[in-house]
Amino acid sequence: MATENKEYNFDNLRTRLKGEYQRLSDQLEALRATRPQEDRREGSPFGKREEEATETADLENRLALEKRVLDQMAEVDYALGKLEKGVFGRCENCGQVIDPARMEILPYAKYCVVCKGKLNRSA
Repeated sequence: MATENKEYNFDNLRTRLKGEYQRLSDQLEALRATRPQEDRREGSPFGKREEEATETADLENRLALEKRVLDQMAEVDYALGKLEKGVFGRCENCGQVIDPARMEILPYAKYCVVCKGKLNRSA
C-alpha cells in the first residue's frame, strides 16, 4: 500500500529524518561521554548518604534521558524504513494518508491526528 500522495516532499523528509537521527545520535554520545565511569567518592566506604542519594538520582535521570533519546532514534529509524518501503505517511491505525502538515511537524508520526487523539484518550 504505497503512498500515492504527491504533496509529500520525500527527499526533504528523508533529509530531515537523517538529520534528526544524527542529532539524536550526537546527543546520546554526549550523554554517555559525561556519565561517570567509576565511583569517585573518597573516605568512608559507606560514603555520605546525601551524596549517594544525589548521585543515584542523577544517574536515574541520565539513564531515563538516554532511554528517551534511544526511543526517538528507533522511531526515526522506523520512519526511514517506511520511507524506503514506500509506505511512509499512512496512519498505522486507520490506513489513511497522514496530513502532510502533520508530517512536516513530526516526520516520524505513526498516526493521523484523529487516531492519535483516540489513542491518547484511551491510554
